[in-house]
Amino acid sequence: MPSQLWPYATPGIPDDLFDRLPGIPLSKREVRLLIISLLQLQPDSLLWDIGAGTGTIPVEVGLLCPQGRIIAIERDEEVASLIRRNCDRFGVSNVEVVEGSAPECLKTLPHPPHRVCLEGGRPIKTILQEVWQYLPPQGRVVATAATLESLYAISETFAELQARNIEVVQSAINRLETRGNSQVFAAVNPIFILSGEKLS
Repeated sequence: MPSQLWPYATPGIPDDLFDRLPGIPLSKREVRLLIISLLQLQPDSLLWDIGAGTGTIPVEVGLLCPQGRIIAIERDEEVASLIRRNCDRFGVSNVEVVEGSAPECLKTLPHPPHRVCLEGGRPIKTILQEVWQYLPPQGRVVATAATLESLYAISETFAELQARNIEVVQSAINRLETRGNSQVFAAVNPIFILSGEKLS
């Protein structure tokens, strides 16, 4: 359901429409589009977003799936408040913000999650292993990795868990920017996006 701030039925909200905090990462618009496509959401999916940060994924999914339910998990109180503010900005009412650290807080969340977006957290392997216990058959996990270490950890854990339909995508995005009198293409930091399904 489109909001007044973003009156469109498609995802891809411009980054500058979100309220932000210094030092808190924001998933860039193009990366969000990749993540959302790999989540393969149903209209009424229950999504856990672990390490929700600025709240861009919960907002986008909340607008895209108004019958769904999104649980945004964030351990920092100030950042959790930022997610709530961004949900309010876009009129999103189907997002619940949970202040807590994964994997400890996962047992208290609504179950089972049909989809899990893993955008951060340490240790990543332990979180992914714990998430897998709650995931139903055909459930999907989409995880992002900004470093080779986290890429390896997620890949290794998917293999250990015998995830199926594994996909790995590396974003390579350039945006046109004006610098002085010139227009140049500036690279957005590349990120790996991994996805996998639980067979049974």
